[in-house]
Amino acid sequence: MGLTVDIFRMMRSDQGTLGILSFQSFRCYTLELPWKDNEHNVSCIPKGIYQCKIRVSPKFGKVYWVSDVPDRSYILIHPGNWAGDTTKGFRSNVDGCILLGQKRGTLAKQLAILNSRITVRRFMEATGEQPFTLKIWEEF
Repeated sequence: MGLTVDIFRMMRSDQGTLGILSFQSFRCYTLELPWKDNEHNVSCIPKGIYQCKIRVSPKFGKVYWVSDVPDRSYILIHPGNWAGDTTKGFRSNVDGCILLGQKRGTLAKQLAILNSRITVRRFMEATGEQPFTLKIWEEF
């Protein structure tokens, strides 16, 4: 059986959707855009089960690509700090992707995840860069 990675979404606000990624003994925080009915570039993806595999991004290098997201494309797991609603004045490093970080906190008075680059690198090492099934859970 292949690898399975879980994301448990814990909180949703205009500053982003905060969760915890869990894979074997690896744990980190996730940050995604707020939910806006799966709209392109402004919403997190729907909860569900997705297949992920390595893809080389011109901007982020080697990262995971979350495939088969309904009505969406090019959803990546990559480094960054913010995932807020930009129409409400918040900062964002994503257009629908998933950010990973070792810690959560605030930057520029906004919810953020921290130590993101090293966390993505450690996650890639933990998975051995193998494809995996991503399960996104939430109870809002």
